[in-house]
Amino acid sequence: GERGFTLIELMIVVAIIAILAGILIPNFVNARAQAQTSACESNLRSIATALELVYADLQTYEPNGQANFNADPADFTNSAGTIYLNNTPKDPAAQDLTQFYSIKVTEQSGGAPPSYVITCPGAHVGSTLAKLQKTGSTDGTVCGSACTSSTITYTSGTGMQVQ
Repeated sequence: GERGFTLIELMIVVAIIAILAGILIPNFVNARAQAQTSACESNLRSIATALELVYADLQTYEPNGQANFNADPADFTNSAGTIYLNNTPKDPAAQDLTQFYSIKVTEQSGGAPPSYVITCPGAHVGSTLAKLQKTGSTDGTVCGSACTSSTITYTSGTGMQVQ
């Protein structure tokens, strides 16, 4: 009369664990991708805030006199030594963590203030971008649930968009 589990009981337990793992693992993968997208959005807002500080002080979005530059503290330091971005933001979705967020400043005609576009270096999962506006849409159209875009940009005056 030894007591123990039968083979059927053990197989049922293993099957239940496999079913639970099959349900939970995709949710964890999606949560990680969503966290990477949220981190990129937060970094874009921080860089945009630094650019607005530059504009408030210098009346230009170009702290070092260049129209194309990176979100690197060295590039966010003016000739007087004022640092507008203290740390180097990194995109967790970037393949190469040495890549920087890139900034392109465009001068406007007719006395309008210049504009800028900040581009995220990483490729993001389309499903995490569903609530963001599509680039070029003026009616507020969002990327949607079947979004195939992967690049996030921040445009002055418009906000966060996907390409």
